[in-house]
Amino acid sequence: MENQTNKFVKGIFFILLIFLTVLFGFLFRTMADFFQPVVLAVLLSLVFYPLIKRLCLFIKLPWWLSTLIVYAAFFLVILLVVNILTTSFKAIVLAIPRYQERFNSILNSLHQTPNSKFFTLLNFDKEVSILANINNQFNILEFLKSLAINFTGSVVAFIKTLFLVVLMSIFLLAEFKKTKHKVRLAFTSEHNLRVIKIVHNIIKDTTHYISIKFVISLFTGLLILIACTLAGLEFPIIWAFLAFCFNFIPTFGSIAFCVIIAVFSIIQFYPSILAPVVISLWAILVNMVLGNIVEPKIEGDNLGVSPFVILVSLSLFGWMWGILGMILAVPSMVIIKIICENISYLKPIAVFLGNKSN
Repeated sequence: MENQTNKFVKGIFFILLIFLTVLFGFLFRTMADFFQPVVLAVLLSLVFYPLIKRLCLFIKLPWWLSTLIVYAAFFLVILLVVNILTTSFKAIVLAIPRYQERFNSILNSLHQTPNSKFFTLLNFDKEVSILANINNQFNILEFLKSLAINFTGSVVAFIKTLFLVVLMSIFLLAEFKKTKHKVRLAFTSEHNLRVIKIVHNIIKDTTHYISIKFVISLFTGLLILIACTLAGLEFPIIWAFLAFCFNFIPTFGSIAFCVIIAVFSIIQFYPSILAPVVISLWAILVNMVLGNIVEPKIEGDNLGVSPFVILVSLSLFGWMWGILGMILAVPSMVIIKIICENISYLKPIAVFLGNKSN
């Protein structure tokens, strides 16, 4: 009888869980302006928590002073990056006519090849320019304009909420110190140790994953910066920044970045093929070594997420929050997996989310 009652309770629990998951999905989409700063604040806190803890343990600094030092350094880095990116984007705007001219020459040379029948099949008009033909066929300019507006809007919105994100993350970090005390007050003594262990595991594993991902992405950007500088590819800072951001989107982000940098290197160095090949191979090598060899070894198999789950999460979070959602998709799934692993009722979900086969 007791076994049947437990099965009934579990069934009700999973039905409610599915309902709440769907409900929260719609809430996260409709209330994105509220949830995005909260999620970013949590992830930022988890990135900075190990640094602040080490400053407290090894240098014997007070918690508030360690927090102040870390966030002061963070703001200095942000200001430096924004200044460098602004200068680089201004240079890109000035270089657009030159790149358009090179792109035109490449397309014109392709138009004169034996495979130019491809242009006839697409009903290209010889009376207008190649770029005008491409735009007429595929509406490229409208797509790029929409993409630029959306991206610019996302950047502006992020800058507006940066202060709120930092403020919330500071208060959240202050709460981390009081977690054990709050658990003791909230739960009875027989559940204290179990709840403290669950919370500790969640914070430890999540912080471990976020920190490793951040460091790997940073090294990816630095290696791309060095390669682009040595090869003479223009705007190396921009490529390094894109490599850093795209690395947070597993597999698909790396593929997209490699394609983009290959196309732009071909446009810059055409008709020379050596530099584009070297840059493309280096980008592929860096992403493969750091993403598929170094990162899994450091993180361990216990944090791995199923490739199918990654694909679904990218689609779901992209639907909810666009580019920002795709960047946050996998860290969020890892957090969900860790929570499920530490709650007995949810362990089957953790198994299905993971990539272990035994």
